[in-house]
Amino acid sequence: MMNIKLKTTLILTFSLLIMTLLSCQKENGENESKISSNGTSRSHHTGQDCMSCHSSGGSGDGLFTVAGTVYDVAKINFYPNTTVNLYTGINGTGTLKYTISGDALGNFYTTQNIDFGNGLYPSVQGSAAPKHMPTAITNGKCNSCHGVSTDKIWTN
Repeated sequence: MMNIKLKTTLILTFSLLIMTLLSCQKENGENESKISSNGTSRSHHTGQDCMSCHSSGGSGDGLFTVAGTVYDVAKINFYPNTTVNLYTGINGTGTLKYTISGDALGNFYTTQNIDFGNGLYPSVQGSAAPKHMPTAITNGKCNSCHGVSTDKIWTN
């Protein structure tokens, strides 16, 4: 039969383990809502693949469902305070499903649950006419391709 001191030690150890696991999950931001907004500058690592950290098992704060960076027409400097719209149809047609505001550093991101369905068509709005992506996306890992294997996202 287990003595009281050993039982108490095991219970305390188990309790500490559970508390540590729960606090790590909160620190990792898995349950936190994170959405970029115009004028804010909390984001970082402009142009890098946001999802390399902000995904399940990553070290980033929040699990992003859509994230990326928008540049100006020269594709050298980021474009602040843009708007990214996700439509069901090409060239801004169909139903507008989601709107994500970009921040002051050109980054846009959200932890909002996004239903990509059979694909959504992104549109980026700066101060001029929107720029439309001609193909549908089925995930929101924008900087995993843009700036790597395809042109940077840009607007004017």
